Amino acid sequence: MGFAKKVSKGLLTAALGFSLMGGGTYAYFSDTEVTNNTFAAGTLDLAVNPETIVNIADLKPGDEVSREFTITNSGTLDISKILLHTNYQVEDAKLNGAANADDFGKHIKVTILYNQANATVQVAETTLHELQSQTPDLTAIDNFVGGGTVPDGLAPGETDKIIVLFEFVDNGGDQNEFQGDALQVEWKFNAEQAEGTVK
Repeated sequence: MGFAKKVSKGLLTAALGFSLMGGGTYAYFSDTEVTNNTFAAGTLDLAVNPETIVNIADLKPGDEVSREFTITNSGTLDISKILLHTNYQVEDAKLNGAANADDFGKHIKVTILYNQANATVQVAETTLHELQSQTPDLTAIDNFVGGGTVPDGLAPGETDKIIVLFEFVDNGGDQNEFQGDALQVEWKFNAEQAEGTVK
């Protein structure tokens, strides 16, 4: 056997040995399982009924108006807060050609009551003018009279009632400048989800 044949036979044996060693090093049993996972986001959906709460004409100082509406959690997630944002515009009739010296909204007292199944509590009592700079939580109950847990927030499918009292406050003075005036009030209800939990 020539030198070249011996060397190539030795290399072939070495290569075969390395191949077997390599095969032994990487040989293993395996099994694969597949899981199907779904992450679906819940929905936060607040419904207010009716959408027009107040439409009143011919108010005079001393008049009081009571209206009610419902708030419903039509989504799948708990609502922890419902914040009320108020904006209004005065349509000044400019009686005798003169613009109002005062803001009509300062003369409208607003009382908001939250009526849940077992409690009616006052959420806010202020003027319409002051309510513009506040964002009361309609579902917050600070002074709860009754047993059990304090209701707070709105669970999915739950409906609660809000009662609103408006009063054109008679301040005992001359309020003639407001004759013929109108208020356009916009309320935005901002629902916030409850805190996340471990699932």
